[in-house]
Amino acid sequence: MTAHRVVGLQPHHDGGLIGVAGDAVRLSWNIVDPDDEQAAARIEVAHDEHFDRVIASAVVPGPGQVAVEAPGGRLTSRERRWFRVAALVAGDWTDWSAPCSVEAGLLSPADWRAEAIAPGHDADHPTAAPLLRGEFEIERTDIVRARLYATAHGVYELRLNGSPVADDLFAPGWTSYHRRLLVQTYDVTDLVADGPNCLGATLGNGWFRGRLGWSGTDDDRNRYGDGLALLAQLEIEFADGSTTTIGTGPDWTWSTAEVLADDFYDGCEIDLRRSLERWDTAGHDQTGWSPVGSMAFDLERLEPWSVRPIRVIERRPLETVRHDDATVRVDVGQNISGWVAVEVSGVAGDEVVVEHAEVVEPDGALHRKALRTAQARDRYVLAESGTVRLEPRFTFHGFRHAEVRTRADVVSIEAVAISSDLPTRSSFSCSNGELNQLAANVMWSLRDNFVGVPTDCPQRDERMGWTGDAQAFASTASLLVDARNFWASWLRDVALEQHDGGIPSVVPDVALEGESSAGRAGWADVATIAPWAHFEAYGDLTILADQLPSMIRWIETLRSKRHPTGDLAGLLGGEFQFGDWLDPDAPSDRPWLAKVEGDYLANAFFAHSARLTARAAHELGHRDVALAYEHLGDEIAGLAWERWADHAQTSQTGCAVTVVFEIAPPDELAAVARRLADLVADADGAVSTGFLGTPLVLPALARHGYFDEAYTMLLRTESPSWLYQVRQGATTTWERWDAIKPDGSIHDGAILPHEPDDDTTDHHMLSFNHYAYGAVLDWMYRHLAGLAPATPGYGAIRFAPRPCAGIDDARATVHTPYGPASIDWSVSDGFAATVEVPFGSTATFVAPTTAESAVVVDGQPTDDDGPIDLGPGTHTIAVTDPHLVRPTTHPTESA
Repeated sequence: MTAHRVVGLQPHHDGGLIGVAGDAVRLSWNIVDPDDEQAAARIEVAHDEHFDRVIASAVVPGPGQVAVEAPGGRLTSRERRWFRVAALVAGDWTDWSAPCSVEAGLLSPADWRAEAIAPGHDADHPTAAPLLRGEFEIERTDIVRARLYATAHGVYELRLNGSPVADDLFAPGWTSYHRRLLVQTYDVTDLVADGPNCLGATLGNGWFRGRLGWSGTDDDRNRYGDGLALLAQLEIEFADGSTTTIGTGPDWTWSTAEVLADDFYDGCEIDLRRSLERWDTAGHDQTGWSPVGSMAFDLERLEPWSVRPIRVIERRPLETVRHDDATVRVDVGQNISGWVAVEVSGVAGDEVVVEHAEVVEPDGALHRKALRTAQARDRYVLAESGTVRLEPRFTFHGFRHAEVRTRADVVSIEAVAISSDLPTRSSFSCSNGELNQLAANVMWSLRDNFVGVPTDCPQRDERMGWTGDAQAFASTASLLVDARNFWASWLRDVALEQHDGGIPSVVPDVALEGESSAGRAGWADVATIAPWAHFEAYGDLTILADQLPSMIRWIETLRSKRHPTGDLAGLLGGEFQFGDWLDPDAPSDRPWLAKVEGDYLANAFFAHSARLTARAAHELGHRDVALAYEHLGDEIAGLAWERWADHAQTSQTGCAVTVVFEIAPPDELAAVARRLADLVADADGAVSTGFLGTPLVLPALARHGYFDEAYTMLLRTESPSWLYQVRQGATTTWERWDAIKPDGSIHDGAILPHEPDDDTTDHHMLSFNHYAYGAVLDWMYRHLAGLAPATPGYGAIRFAPRPCAGIDDARATVHTPYGPASIDWSVSDGFAATVEVPFGSTATFVAPTTAESAVVVDGQPTDDDGPIDLGPGTHTIAVTDPHLVRPTTHPTESA
């Protein structure tokens, strides 16, 4: 055996969950102590962790370490398989890796013996969250495994014998409920007791029948139905292999208790005087409980979960400031999604009310206008004298500031942040403290908005999976966190929600604007852009295979909308477009009236999406499809440039889209980039782009070497700019560039309806937590730190730092599918960098040289003027007389 080791073996798609789909398993692993390339991998599959019962094995030739299909085919319901890998390196096989396992959930409607149950109606408390419970007896002590499978209409919390089953929030999550509903699987082996047992559940409204929309009327409720329901099945396996199954059914009962109202927008109401002690334990007095009803459940819609759940990610104790006898004001110091947990000491009947907001008025009062019709208010009533800790149920808020109003004594306050539990994938820092704060703001906006689906904002009466925001941020998000399954699940809904080939503006689609919301440029193009960003980040062809039919349907829909004759012959045009939404030069109340025409953007995105579809088809081996869509993309680009060439070069977004999407002919792209650089310089680096242009403007400048102008824009501190927000105290990225004015006043957020028949009353749009403009962080990794994938999945890596005068050092790490890749550079007397290339990858380093520079690689001088080839391992690069970018605005030197 060699000194090499296989580490980090993991299934590529299970997200660390049990009870997943039965698809053929794909494995990924890393190898440490590299000095050669992996020549082959040996994979064994067994039904036990000791591999006494090997059921399949295979030797896979080649260096592949990412998403390698394991032998054995699909899993059956409940089946658990164990996997281990050895690698052939330098002529010798490594030791076996530590094993990993995959366990399938219930894969067929025939697996379900439980019945879906529904609570009745509590006339006295019609909005109260129902409790459901069922008791059962286990008369054996030799339990070896117990699995609880569950889903609901609404959201649920499960308890077994008085203990919570999991720390998940808002299960089963938000999907396109009419088309699919996820089933969670929990290991409850340690919770099942010998003797009497009780399984209990509390149901909340969640996305199923809570508010979704901004009309402020009951039309926003019950988008998926008006009845809550639970489906749960507990399967217990004993030492002799026998099993028993307990499920929800007509023998269960229901009641209501302390949670009198719950809603994601409005908050919750809890009256502790109505609490039921030990209701979730066997033997509870069921006086006042009623039999459950049945609920028709389409079992064909059920799918095993694949997405890591929403969880608490941080608890932050807070200092409090008492404003008056009845009010305590709280500043979390960070804009979060979550809630305030408050400990009070009072007497029975005391009320505690907590209200939330992202920012405060000059007098310190909460600015709640930006919430529109969302109440964002939690209310509690105490049951008895003494100290009690209060936390809301089945709700969350987007906020930094809160007010706690009560006559009780406030003992302590804690801010609780939540998010989908996605592992952090990368890190970035540099010597400029404001850029570090910007990076932190972007990450917090991701965390706050990746709550089940990629939402636009977490605070107001919206919180939708807006597709335009998602496509703008897809590459950055995939860099920052391991969002493989998160994207895969949401993109499945994108495909399922296609209406006649069009993509809704929000997914899941809650029909906010009917069919008119489908197919808007830069929003609907998430169907092509997000899968490709996923592939580039993770190198996994599965996402392209899964989404290619959806990509093709979208392109064919666009093809069908081309004008046959006239001025727009062969092109799209004439439909309403969101366009370069929130262009800072557009009328504040009409953010779709950007400088660049929506029709040009529609055709540019059409060409880009056609080419991405061609690339996806090429990667999957569909040569004819690839050629057809590449030709279509080229045709649309040519026609669009012929019509809009002059117009496109009048705005930053027009130029950036042209350069990055290659709409102009190849021999004209450099001139368009030069025009963009001039526009940026003439504006003193002011950002003049909206949702569609912002992710592209710095990449367009960098592509043609205009780093002086790019850094001038990045480092600008006046509005509109990224660092203006930082200097205004932002802790997340804003929706509007000028959400807070230079004089400290808050933008009024007014917006006119863009649909003639829109009769909703509150047209207001001001969020301090939108991630779209955070796409800039991807550029900071690639060019400031200098770390980027050269091929999808970082099989090849490009190190190309562009140090800037006034920024003394920078560093970045990305946990690639092959292991960590990193760069750490500094500029003092010269430029010095240390880089790490993971085994299985190769790299090139583009040094920041001048004509006078000397370059030393790993202690050896080199005369090579081009990119420096690097193999796996740690390398050092030193450059004398390095080239430093000289922006018009120099950064403040701060750590």
